[in-house]
Formats: sequence, structure tokens, C-alpha cells
Amino acid sequence: MIEVRPGGRRRIDRVLSPEYVEGLAGLGLAEVRVRRDDAAQEETDLSYLRRLLHGRIDIVRAEQRRRASGESTSVVDQLAVILADNAVGPATGSGRYQTMEPSRAEAHRRHVEALVSDADLSDVGALPDDRLALALRTYQAEEASVSQRRREVQRVMDLLNDEIGGRYRAGSASVDDLLAAERGERPGGESR
Repeated sequence: MIEVRPGGRRRIDRVLSPEYVEGLAGLGLAEVRVRRDDAAQEETDLSYLRRLLHGRIDIVRAEQRRRASGESTSVVDQLAVILADNAVGPATGSGRYQTMEPSRAEAHRRHVEALVSDADLSDVGALPDDRLALALRTYQAEEASVSQRRREVQRVMDLLNDEIGGRYRAGSASVDDLLAAERGERPGGESR
């Protein structure tokens, strides 16, 4: 389960801390953007972890279906079809366009593998039915936890995006200043 530790140093701990979105109006636009980008990276990582879990769930379910139907084709021979919807790439979802890559891909893979370390999914066909069912329950519970945290992070991103958008609508932020900052200029067009 994805736990959030109050006062913790991990990105998810910071992003989901109530203080992260308190007093946004008093922060500079650059700081609000940094926080939004940090939250977006956490959402990308959670989305990646969720896709890994979906892949494992799909493999276990495919083996369960194969056994129930008496089909002789192994799950290994069907992997390309089973995992077609879980291809690795930039995270997307919830109508959000993300160009970020997961920052902790290897750690997420190790986490998923450790969830059912006693159930060797490299040969799902050799697992007894009860261990296969346990693996499915474990992966589903973890996916529900990850999905819940992902929704919480998305709510934080929405608050930060609303703050940024509100500043542009109110005229307290301008696209010209944003472009100048990206070019390394001071507002008004002077170089730094």
C-alpha cells in the first residue's frame, strides 16, 4: 500500500501534505509552477506503477481464464496480446497530457515484483490455483491503493493549475513574462 508519511521527505509525502497547497496566493508564480511540476512528476510515476500492476493483473487473469477454459496455449505464448494495452511510454490518462517519463521506473518494477515475491510469475502456469488467486488479490489491492493516491495527487495538480490560470485571468501573470523567463531575460526584455 502506498503510505503517505506526514513530514516525510519523499515527493509523495510533500505533494500530499496539506501545507503543499496552503497559501498559494502568497507564493510567487515560479514557486507555484515548481510545485505543479513536482506534482505532475509524482502523477507520472504513480501512473507508471499503475500500468505495471495492470500488466501483472492481466497476466494472472489470462492464466485463470486459460485454466477455466482448458485451453492449451500457454500465457507466455499470448503475452504480446495480453500486454498490448500496457506498453511502456509517457504516462497519459484522466484527460491529462503528460510528456514526462517515470523518474523511478526501476524502483517501481522492484516494488511490484516484491509484492508477491513467493509467487513466481515468470511461470504462472506452474502456480497452484490458490497462489495465483493470492497474487491477483495482492496486485488488485495495490492497484487500488496506487489509484487512490494518484487521484489525490491529481486534485493537488488541479488546485495548482487553477492558481496559475487564475493569475493569468486576473492579469497578475503574463505570457510575455513566462517567455522572457524561459529565454533567461528579466521582465521587460532585459537580459540577465
